[in-house]
Amino acid sequence: MLEFMLFGQVANFKTNSNIPVEKLPIAINTNLKKSIRIIKAEEVEEKFHSRLSCKKKTYRYVINNSLVESAIFRNLEIYIPYRLDIEKMKKAVKYFEGEHDFKAFKASGTSSKSSVRIIYKAEVLEAKNNRIYIELTGNGFLYNMVRIIAGTLVDVGTGKIKPEDIINIINSKDRKKAGKTLPPNGLYLVCVEYN
Repeated sequence: MLEFMLFGQVANFKTNSNIPVEKLPIAINTNLKKSIRIIKAEEVEEKFHSRLSCKKKTYRYVINNSLVESAIFRNLEIYIPYRLDIEKMKKAVKYFEGEHDFKAFKASGTSSKSSVRIIYKAEVLEAKNNRIYIELTGNGFLYNMVRIIAGTLVDVGTGKIKPEDIINIINSKDRKKAGKTLPPNGLYLVCVEYN
């Protein structure tokens, strides 16, 4: 229903193991919790780093906007029982695209030297069963940035913020002007691209 199985996380490690690389997922999975599964393994260059070598990341934030909270997915999404104006959210999310200083959308205590990031693609999508997906693809994200953007878009959806106010919030670089940080249970790293 929520297409959670399509998400891909990437990790890297060095090993002197004699296990063939294609057999590593089976060998590793036997020692992992059932909630973690290795799908595929491949050999990479020595200088490759799963976090530092990436060119783009795509995050998805899942909102249940139905009349009834899900019993099964309650820990995998956030529930907002009042109707959100998705069309206004779709208009507002486009203001995040491009290169901006996202200082207004970073958590206090963020260690990044620069808060300038590029958002290549920003979308609000209507999914099955009254789910709303907020998807952002960028060259990098600040700590809690996606959750704060999602909170700001929820404020747009409730009418607290106008879609065109997003650019003013970005330019203000003032965290107090953006929306609240939504809980982590709706956030997913969907894809990491290296080319």
